[in-house]
Order: sequence, then C-alpha cells, then structure tokens
Amino acid sequence: MQNIAVLAFEGISPFHLSVPCLVLGEQGADREVALTVCAERPGRVRTSAGFDLVVEHGLEGLRQASVVIVPSWPSPAQPAGEAVLQALREASAAGAQLVGLCLGACVLAEAGLLDGRRATTHWAYADDFARRYPQVALDPDVLYVEDGDVLTSAGTAAAIDCCLHMLRRRKGNEWANQVARRLVVAPHRQGGQAQFIDQPLPQTGQDSRLGALLDRVRASLQAEHTLDGLAQSMAMSRRTFSRHFHALTGCTLGEWLAHERLAHSQRLLESTNLSMDEVAERAGLGSAVTMRRLYRQRLGVSPAAWRLAFRGG
Repeated sequence: MQNIAVLAFEGISPFHLSVPCLVLGEQGADREVALTVCAERPGRVRTSAGFDLVVEHGLEGLRQASVVIVPSWPSPAQPAGEAVLQALREASAAGAQLVGLCLGACVLAEAGLLDGRRATTHWAYADDFARRYPQVALDPDVLYVEDGDVLTSAGTAAAIDCCLHMLRRRKGNEWANQVARRLVVAPHRQGGQAQFIDQPLPQTGQDSRLGALLDRVRASLQAEHTLDGLAQSMAMSRRTFSRHFHALTGCTLGEWLAHERLAHSQRLLESTNLSMDEVAERAGLGSAVTMRRLYRQRLGVSPAAWRLAFRGG
C-alpha cells in the first residue's frame, strides 16, 4: 500500500490542502492508497480562511510515507520549523517522493532537498525564490517539473495538474482522466506548458471556433495537420492563427499535436490489444519506431514498458 502524507501548518490555504486530498484521496481513492494529513503538532491548525482544522497525526506520518506533499506555504519569507525540515529530510533519505505545491517548493528548498535539481514555483515569487535558493535550477515558466524523486508545481490550479500527473503515473491515463472529469478540469496539461501568458487575448468568436477545431483534430490525430492547412480552415493568416492558438493552448501547434498524439497512444496501450504499429498509426505517430523514440524522450520508458506498467489499472 502507498502511504501519502500531506503536511498541514499554521496559516495553510484550505484550497491548497484540499487539492492533494481531493485528487489523490477522495476522488482518486483506491485500496492501494492511504492518505494522511499531518502537522508539526497534532491538534488545531489555523487556516488562512479564518477557521481551524483538527489534525490527528504528527510528523511521524511524514517519516512513514512513500509520498510527502507540502502544500503552498504562506510566504517565502516565513521559515519552516526545524522539526518539519528534519522530518522532510528523513522522509527523503528513506526513499519517499517529495512534492512541493506552489510555495511548498520553498520549504523543500529550505530543507536542502532541491539543491542541484530542477524545480518551479508560482511565477510571481520566482525572482525571490531564485535569490533565496541560488543552488536550485529554477524553471519559472512551467506548470510542474519532476526531477528524480522530487516534484514541484506552479501556483493554484497548477497544483491540480501536478496531482493529476502523480495519479496518471501511478494509475494510468484512464484513471486520471476519470478523476479530472469528475472535478470538471482539463484531464492533462503538460508540465512544460507556460504558467501564464504575458499579454492574454480576449475571448472571441474565433477562439470558440478554434476550440471546436481542436476537438475535430483530436478526433483525427492519424491525419496530417499542418499550420497552413488549419489556418486556412479558420480563414486566418498563418501568423494570426499561431497567435490565437498559443493564447488558447499555451504552446505551439507542433507541441500540442505531439502531446495529444502521445496521450492518445497511452490510452490505446492501456485499453486495447493493438500492436505497436497499429497504436502508432491510430495515434498519428507514424510508426512503432517513431513512437518508441518519443516515449524514450518524453517518458523515459518504452511503449511496451508503459503497457506492462498500466494495463489493468
């Protein structure tokens, strides 16, 4: 059984505490997972919303967990207690995966657990984080990033993406997608997707039409989709289409297509008996050779290993 411990602390945001509990506990619950909320001292914990929580478990829960999650910390300038930092170090030394959601990355950095690793945090605090923890390879432009046994996310809604990523890694695409549908959120935003857009475009009728176009492309990923062809179908110039596409998705057409085709191939590997060549063809990846190369680059495993790991749950 996998033990997931979520750290609660004075001034915690109820939203940030609820995200891992909801995605990995309540909605993503299965008999293979036990989720526990822990605090430095059991008892009442004041939240940022003005009400108290009653936490039954102390820091021993962190030391016994295979995954330890630190929700968003109140402020980068607020130090964590030494007992908390030591419990995190001990959990890491015991082989636990450490997860810092939003400003929770500051606590992991303060404990020295992000030294020499890639990490991210909320974009508004990126400069401050970089000054405080220069030994961390900060990437402020992504939603979440995984470096070995450490996972960090950007702010607010990106915590949901990060926890869905964890669920997807453990249970596969279909399980994570079911949870996402129940939560009424996007099933999968890539970790490398931009946190925000500097000059967001207002929603227009063209953007609504573009969303419908993307649904049609998703339904025909095996077909060839070019920038010029899609722009023409929207009666837009190449430049205008690219601008609206990036505003809507946060990435280029090529990046979006690669992600969608990869995700579709994962679903096919998990839910069908199709051969590797058939999966690659239906997902629009061309051949099994191309698909294997993409899996190695993006996931670090072969398609066969992915099917073996996630088939049946």
